[in-house]
Amino acid sequence: MSKRAVDAVFQALFLLSDVRFLLRETAPGHDLDEVQKARAATTLDKVKRQVAILEEELIR
Repeated sequence: MSKRAVDAVFQALFLLSDVRFLLRETAPGHDLDEVQKARAATTLDKVKRQVAILEEELIR
């Protein structure tokens, strides 16, 4: 596995931890306000980029 792929895994995990923290902030109903929704969307876009890197490095 390349260093780039390893870095992508760790970065994705850190980003998912941010989402987890957001969900903990909004428990139990997980009703996000507009700022939280924007933060979640931005974070999930970053996760998608890391997954794309993993696909490039590991699958293609």
